[in-house]
Amino acid sequence: MKNHGFEASYYTSSVNQTLTFPSLGGDKETDVCIIGGGYTGLSAALHLSEKGFSVTLLEAHIIGSGASGRNGGQICQGLNMDHSELKNKVGKEAADMLWNLSIESVDLVKSLIKEHNIECDLKPGVLHVASKPSHVNSIKETVEYKNNVLGYDHVSFYDAQTVAEKLGTTHFHGGEFYQDGGHLHPLNYALGLAKAAKNKGANIYERTNVLSYKTGENPSVRTAKGIVKAKYLLFACNGYLGNLNSDAAKKIMPINNFIIATEPLPEEVYSRINPHDVAVADSKFVINYFRLSADKRMLWGGGENYSSRFPKDIGAFVQKHMVGIYPELKKTQIDFSWGGTLAITLNRMPYLAHQEKNVFVAQGYSGHGVALATIAGKLMAEAVGGTAERFDIFSKVPTANFPGGTLLRWPGLVAGMLYYSLRDRLS
Repeated sequence: MKNHGFEASYYTSSVNQTLTFPSLGGDKETDVCIIGGGYTGLSAALHLSEKGFSVTLLEAHIIGSGASGRNGGQICQGLNMDHSELKNKVGKEAADMLWNLSIESVDLVKSLIKEHNIECDLKPGVLHVASKPSHVNSIKETVEYKNNVLGYDHVSFYDAQTVAEKLGTTHFHGGEFYQDGGHLHPLNYALGLAKAAKNKGANIYERTNVLSYKTGENPSVRTAKGIVKAKYLLFACNGYLGNLNSDAAKKIMPINNFIIATEPLPEEVYSRINPHDVAVADSKFVINYFRLSADKRMLWGGGENYSSRFPKDIGAFVQKHMVGIYPELKKTQIDFSWGGTLAITLNRMPYLAHQEKNVFVAQGYSGHGVALATIAGKLMAEAVGGTAERFDIFSKVPTANFPGGTLLRWPGLVAGMLYYSLRDRLS
């Protein structure tokens, strides 16, 4: 079956470097074994290698082949749970730390790009827009809270007229603009992290599927062609975890999301619909998100499904969302369409956990993986290095198992998502 999310995309067609890594052959001993070659695993490998640990990273497919190489490419401050709600759940000190980590996550992405000369089309600006009039007050209150309570003045409220001027459409009713947010080419960023980790001494293996593992004082990981013995074991699989780690799998639901890339747009069009070249996400529960590529294509993400298969025609599945907002793009050619699998948690907060003293899990970024997965890898490295305070702060946020675990979570989620999808369509 083809629809596993590893088929070609606009990003694979526009990579600026080719990296290949061997498959594991034979047994190996290492300080830290990382399972997963996306942002979390690569960031952890880089930061651990810089700390002097020997690192072995195992990727079942190729680096960046999962969601890390096929997502919307947006980086933005904040979490899916507002600071005020976090404060009620975990207290002000922990809520402040989580908010500050969200800011640091974006700064970290930018600093890694600069430090390691990662060419990934980084551009500034993220605009979160109100899809309904009823969403405007909430957005405005959120901006005021961040400005006045958190002392964060790098986000501004835009009224409907300003949003219309920025995006060339009257479809939206207001928004919040994060001037320090940004967007990038996600696959080139992932490959840049991999190159940096390799240069620091990390051992990266592709096409090395983990079959099983053992924990304890000296964990080990079994693959088809060898066993890795380690002192620490890090799970960094997110939506591609499967049932490898059953306790972690109960915390997340893999969902599929889809993106299209149009042909390059004429200057008259792109200078009207996105003259400032910012990334955009709307306020629907099943969101639309879009931006321009470096060569001025419209990259549009929209629509989700919850089966093991992707739609037969991803282009048509997503295009209707784009045309609903920009009808002038109806006849614009769709050059690429693809999907990927991400992981959500019930509370839409990242799930970072100590499963044992030397076994760590980071996953469930719920659509904010570029920045949050990058900092999760750094926090994993800190925890392995003996400073786990910042890693453990995420554990203070209660993260329930999906009802029914991995067997029965699917029907409940589909019912819930269909409900919210219906709400999106109602005025």
